[in-house]
Amino acid sequence: MTAHRRLVQLAAYLGLGAVSLVFVYPYWWMVVSSLRRTQEVMTAPLRLLPERFDFTAYEQIGRIGGIPLAHYVWNSLAVTIASTAVAVLVTALAAYALSRRPKLRGLQLVRYGFLLTIMYPYMLLLIPVYLVMHQLGLLGSYAGIVLFLSLGPIQFFLFDQFFRSIPKELIEAALVDGAGEWQVLWKVVLPMSRNVVGTVTLVTFLLNWAQWFPVIVISTAPTTYTLPAALLLLNTELGASFQAILALATVTTLPVVVVFLLTQRRVMEGFAAGAVKG
Repeated sequence: MTAHRRLVQLAAYLGLGAVSLVFVYPYWWMVVSSLRRTQEVMTAPLRLLPERFDFTAYEQIGRIGGIPLAHYVWNSLAVTIASTAVAVLVTALAAYALSRRPKLRGLQLVRYGFLLTIMYPYMLLLIPVYLVMHQLGLLGSYAGIVLFLSLGPIQFFLFDQFFRSIPKELIEAALVDGAGEWQVLWKVVLPMSRNVVGTVTLVTFLLNWAQWFPVIVISTAPTTYTLPAALLLLNTELGASFQAILALATVTTLPVVVVFLLTQRRVMEGFAAGAVKG
């Protein structure tokens, strides 16, 4: 490697490092500020380390709206895991069916319906979601929240693109050997799709963990709130308790940050695999 190329590479790394610090600093500031007092934050707002570790804010969020913080943590884990499992299963089956029978009447409408929902934010679905959940009798239930969060257009897109890239000859060979459609899916297609399945699972988990709007709409009481929804409740309840809001925001986002840092390489590999065709 020539000296000029090394300088270019060093400059690139320095530039990327600077950009990374710009994105990391707000999160670091949030964590540090949650451990400082309001007066200290106002006096030196840009300080990178706390003068002393003050855990008063974390004691304040021990109960939110009369409900223990552990209850919201459990809700977040249960709702996110359940909705992730349902979303991955349903989108994988739907994408496989479309890849096997692309010309079957009506299935293309399902495909376009999945992809069309990518353009619509949850805010536009407020009234339809409320009416549907009311008609189904799922308002105020965990099942309603899980059902809504299981909608996965991005997940379907990743599965759809990958399944369409699998050589048809491979599937036809398995069918000739006497395998049924379920055996082809579970023993041939899914083992080849490990990266995509892992990516879809992680992406769904991260997306659903952060959702608060559907939870607020479907819930009828704070007992079914998740951590992001509890953050909104805390903001309303305490108002000016700046440190408490930052403390709960830290508790809410820390698991997501850890999971992403541990799995980011697999996520990138899965996105690349899902973008092979299409």
